[in-house]
Amino acid sequence: MQAVILAGGLGTRLRSVVSDVPKPLASIHGHPFLAYQIAYLRHQGIHDFVLCVGYLHEHIMAYFEDGSRWGIRIQYAVEESLLGTAGALRNAQSFIDGPFLALNGDSFLEVDYTALLLFHAKRKKHFPATLGTLVLRRVENASRFGTVQLNGSGRILAFREKTGEASPAWINGGVYLLEPEILERIPVDQKTSIEKETFPALLESGDLLFGYPVNGYFMDIGTPEGYEAFKDWMANNIANPEFHLSPWEVYA
Repeated sequence: MQAVILAGGLGTRLRSVVSDVPKPLASIHGHPFLAYQIAYLRHQGIHDFVLCVGYLHEHIMAYFEDGSRWGIRIQYAVEESLLGTAGALRNAQSFIDGPFLALNGDSFLEVDYTALLLFHAKRKKHFPATLGTLVLRRVENASRFGTVQLNGSGRILAFREKTGEASPAWINGGVYLLEPEILERIPVDQKTSIEKETFPALLESGDLLFGYPVNGYFMDIGTPEGYEAFKDWMANNIANPEFHLSPWEVYA
């Protein structure tokens, strides 16, 4: 299984904290945020990575190189211009050879990836029109988020824009297991949002998407508040081997 990580954004909201490197390289206790994310995936048996990079991508490529020193493979899909979350995946199509994980490179979510793969495989077997499974996170106050509406079997029925209502709901966790056919639904070299454009369009065309609910730790480091919150959380978890890329290299 490949993991395709979206790491090409500008990181505008985090500029006051991280101004000279791309957001995925934001330093967390001496190591880049993206290193923790990759280590967590590797610990669960994922060794093949594609990094979708753009803004200041040379820094990311210089740090991670081809991944061989950590026993993994890293390839890079470089964006010459901002393509959005869906456009970046389309740009990486030549590197993708089957069903793949897609993750936002500026957020972390605890997921049992083996269980996610089994969940998706069962849905795909029984519902061949299934093109993806989205990991969903329950929040008690969904006023700042768009939400996801499910039926009893976990099929996604609709995506709702932010309502401002402080009520509990399922939100998009920024982790997806996608079939490669989905890439053909995304325009080439065009800025496209997978959350706001591709996923809703798939539902409208009769394709199936399922939601995989989790309650693990979730944090978006795209704001100074989220960045500091993740640092605090990682301070209590940094001894956990699932967050180690050995050999570690200090990155200040």
